[in-house]
Amino acid sequence: MVELNLAALHEAIAERVPDRECLVFRDRRLTWADVTDRTRRLANALRDRGLGQVAPRSSLDGHQSGQDHLACYLHNGNEYLEAMLGSYKARVAPYNVNYRYVAEELEYLLRDAGTRAIVFHSRMAATLDEVRHRVDGLDVLLQVDDGSGLGLLDGAEWYEDVLAASSSGRPDVDWSPDDLYILYTGGTTGMPKGVLWRQADVAVSAFSIKDSSNGREWASLDDLVDDAADDSTMMRFLPSPPFMHGAGHWNAFSAWGRGAQVVIQGVTDRLDADDVLRTIERERVDFLLIVGDAYGQPLLDALDRGSYDLSSLRILLSGGAALSAPRKARFLEHLPDLTLIDGVGSSEAGGQMRQITVSGQRASTGTFVPEPESAVLSEELGRVLAPGHEGTGWLAKGGRIPLGYLGDAEKTAATFPAVDGVRYSVPGDRARHRADGIIELHGRDSVTINTGGEKVFAEEVEAALSHHPDVYDVVVAGRPSERWGQEVVAIVRLRDGSDVDETELLAVAAEHVARYKLPKCVIVRDEIVRSPAGKADYRWARAVAVGEA
Repeated sequence: MVELNLAALHEAIAERVPDRECLVFRDRRLTWADVTDRTRRLANALRDRGLGQVAPRSSLDGHQSGQDHLACYLHNGNEYLEAMLGSYKARVAPYNVNYRYVAEELEYLLRDAGTRAIVFHSRMAATLDEVRHRVDGLDVLLQVDDGSGLGLLDGAEWYEDVLAASSSGRPDVDWSPDDLYILYTGGTTGMPKGVLWRQADVAVSAFSIKDSSNGREWASLDDLVDDAADDSTMMRFLPSPPFMHGAGHWNAFSAWGRGAQVVIQGVTDRLDADDVLRTIERERVDFLLIVGDAYGQPLLDALDRGSYDLSSLRILLSGGAALSAPRKARFLEHLPDLTLIDGVGSSEAGGQMRQITVSGQRASTGTFVPEPESAVLSEELGRVLAPGHEGTGWLAKGGRIPLGYLGDAEKTAATFPAVDGVRYSVPGDRARHRADGIIELHGRDSVTINTGGEKVFAEEVEAALSHHPDVYDVVVAGRPSERWGQEVVAIVRLRDGSDVDETELLAVAAEHVARYKLPKCVIVRDEIVRSPAGKADYRWARAVAVGEA
């Protein structure tokens, strides 16, 4: 099978379809040739400023990087994807920065990554200025004009000026499948950690750049490019979540790996459902990425209120969080020809499982068809649990998985254990492998609630409560209990005007989970705190549950 490099892949497709549109954002319509020119210019500018690959992969352990690192401190836009691809072309490893971080968190991240360069929007300059002088080696600052009218940060250069002054020639480097892709993640890792992937591995495992006719890896780059250059199969992808989280830019690079066009909605500092739907309508988008009910519910509300021509939309993928069964059913009521895909994946494993729902099927939540490399490991991580085993274990994935966590050998060894000679990624999700081959996902172990000696997974209780039509959003957490050790608490946002009471909510939930899993308390809030990518903030939920927020 071909070992892919993301820079080489994009260049090869661009050579075949230079005039095809590659990236659309607001009034910018960039062809594959345009993106090639701009990312080469960025790559050469980074090389001219002393950045690039510094040590071969063969000389390093899995938790070590041999490349310089560039931080992407941006809202969505063409510059975000250009910064990533241009860095790859310079053999620099870019990584994602959460733009909601306060100064202390930003400083930790920049220092932990050993950051040499940063591309940032003007709105982020003030926070960056608080910490940049305490980050050794951070000497390349490229500022993107975001229309805010804010001036150039002292010591920074305007991004567009740098590109204009740089060479558009192919960078004088030898790209390698071993070049790094870095994704910073929080989740079960505590403080954010950088997950290190070989580009050859992440392209297949997370971006799913495979032969769509058989689901296998491409045998050659020529075969891949031939397929990508076929105008009859060209699609338009709209990854609506922030690129600062994996799901968004995974979907964008997945599109580019197929020769597809990436479309970015106009409003990027928050989810504007009308803007997303109008963008689909205007650009004739085929493929929409969202993140669970946090994105699905506002989009459904907009569909209920307005009129949109979404006849082009063929696939809706929910990644990063499950789309509940009631929301799936409502999407299919609005768009009966739509194919709904629930994808299960993680920063440490890439894509692991999926569920496909079409009109006429009964929508469900929590059951998935695994990828061939996915498995369920025993509690002690000593063996693979065969389908039909009664117990729950750890959802795992073998094959093309990350090298490790940047700078953390101990955490790398714990998350990527070897079982029977096979190295697996075990991100922390509990699951059961049924006899029919389906995997039941029970939830992330870090948000498991131990109540009366029984384990309850927050996600399954959330899914049960979401069946009530008056539940707009919900997150579940545990709090201390003298009787049970911990007890289940639900924080619920109700639909406007709803007067449903706790008894009614629990009655509906009891149709979907055992009674011992039902919340002992339901707290109603006007808003549920989530990340910009739609993921639940369980720290906030626990604080609410114990009365501290």
